[in-house]
Amino acid sequence: MSPDDDRLAWDGLVALIRDGDWWQPWRLPPDRVETAHAPDLAIRARMPAGVRFAVRTDAVRVAIVLDGDAESAPVDVLVEGKRTQRLAVVPGHSVVEAILPPGLKSMELWLPHVGQTRIGVLTFTGQTDIVPAPSGGPRWITYGSSITQCRAANGPSETWPAVVTRQYAWRLTCLGFGGECHLDPVVARTIRDATADLITLCLGINVYELATFSPRTFASAVSGFIETVRDGHPDVPLAVITPIASPDRERRQSLVGMTLEDVRNGVVAAVETLAQLGDENLHLIDGRELLGAHEGNLLHDGLHPSADGYRAIATRIAPRLERALRNQPP
Repeated sequence: MSPDDDRLAWDGLVALIRDGDWWQPWRLPPDRVETAHAPDLAIRARMPAGVRFAVRTDAVRVAIVLDGDAESAPVDVLVEGKRTQRLAVVPGHSVVEAILPPGLKSMELWLPHVGQTRIGVLTFTGQTDIVPAPSGGPRWITYGSSITQCRAANGPSETWPAVVTRQYAWRLTCLGFGGECHLDPVVARTIRDATADLITLCLGINVYELATFSPRTFASAVSGFIETVRDGHPDVPLAVITPIASPDRERRQSLVGMTLEDVRNGVVAAVETLAQLGDENLHLIDGRELLGAHEGNLLHDGLHPSADGYRAIATRIAPRLERALRNQPP
């Protein structure tokens, strides 16, 4: 079976493009990503964080040919919503093989959330039927930095967006790009043009680290990004998350003279202004309520959460997003 077979119910993709004998998952439009003029963003867009397929089958084995790299995270196999296997992906060409229990069941395969990954043929064994698994939950798009891509998570189904979406049976599209969350217009347009029932934007930490914007331009850029998204989703609940705590950065100035506290305040100013101008379904979440300054033990390097940190974020943000989806204050 080829990866573009209609019996595979893919989620989390913007595009699946044929590349010789392989298929490349993309999380941004491959024909437009160059407009960002950011080669590293294109690299991150080829890392399939949150990308998975789901089938309903009585197969007892599935093998998938992969082309990974030195960074590749493992593949997670879920049966009836529970992880049954975690399979390592080695650099270069390899085959990962999942053994499935007998009988008819729903099976998901989550691709690596880190590392560029291309997909080859899939082989199912022992089946009498393979059909797409039904997926009717709300569609959730989340955008952010490495703290949304979640490099340190133990596996692709244990990033904080994956944990939340599994808890509520939502349909996740994860636009977490490590080091590359800089309010690029191509990302705003991608979200604008996608189907969504809930949108979250975690903004600021990469802007602070790389001094992408100045005090004059940052809040304006946040406002412009949100307004582009709103062009396609005028009434969808949209939650904006400020940076989680990073004690060493809160008052340390970047190259443009902004502290992390200043960046956080810029996000707040943009959101509050748009709300005052009539955006009634715009929500603000203080990232320090998801991971605070007193929880340095959950930051493995003072900036990025550990696996335990990501689980804590998922636990704390899940009910707030569920309330936002129901048009209630988070």
